Amino acid sequence: MKYIVLSLFPEIIHAFFRCSVLNKAARRGIVDYEAVNIRDFAFDRHRTCDDAPYGGGAGMLMTAEPLGRALEAAGVPPKDAAGRSGGKSGRVVYLTPAGRLFTQAAARDLAREAALVLICGRYEGIDQRIIDRYVDDEISVGDYVLSSGESAALVVIDATYRLKDAAIAPDSLAEESFSGGLLEYPQYTRPERYGILKVPDVLLSGHHENIRRWRLEKQVERTLARRPDLIRRGMEAGLFDTETRVLIKEKEKTEKIEKLEGQSSARVPIGEYT
Repeated sequence: MKYIVLSLFPEIIHAFFRCSVLNKAARRGIVDYEAVNIRDFAFDRHRTCDDAPYGGGAGMLMTAEPLGRALEAAGVPPKDAAGRSGGKSGRVVYLTPAGRLFTQAAARDLAREAALVLICGRYEGIDQRIIDRYVDDEISVGDYVLSSGESAALVVIDATYRLKDAAIAPDSLAEESFSGGLLEYPQYTRPERYGILKVPDVLLSGHHENIRRWRLEKQVERTLARRPDLIRRGMEAGLFDTETRVLIKEKEKTEKIEKLEGQSSARVPIGEYT
């Protein structure tokens, strides 16, 4: 898989690809990348790539001409009159808070591409005509605003490259958060005792079935507490097996009882202040 990243600060991209597992994947030929400096395609000697938006408003906007030239130099032709793309080097993605939300499912979808062309915005964003003329997909990495499209691009790269064959051990991917509709269970390593905190006895028991069951219970508990929306979507999509569904119902029932008991104990008895 190849990543072509268009940026005003390509050194950020170079530094990322020099690090950790991603660097190993690049050296093994699992992934490749090209960082394109948009300023190299500016017209003036100051390499200006921004200007004030038409209609007024705060901030500056990335201009169309340098970015369009950078895209075409990267092998991305403009769409035809009907808005169809063709002959390009990969799916063109613009990272923007106005895009569709980036999820694990979206990461799996993008990981199927042979190449991704990632446009890193800056300032107030980019000229809409670039989006209309070249972009296939607009993606937001979360409901917040970043000052740098590079940060968002690195999130997309990190989430997708690891899904390619041989980049990460398959067993690790299978037990991660979101892989089966649940968050990951708590994990522990040496030492057995850290201050007053001890590793749960079940993990030291060597009883594989008990460990498996404990981990599943913790996944359900954690997901119900932190991301009940995942439980709802997983149930609707039929992601869970019978054992998991039964556990979810049991945990939900226990939580409901505890909540009711808490509300009852919090009530002030009649006559308390008489």
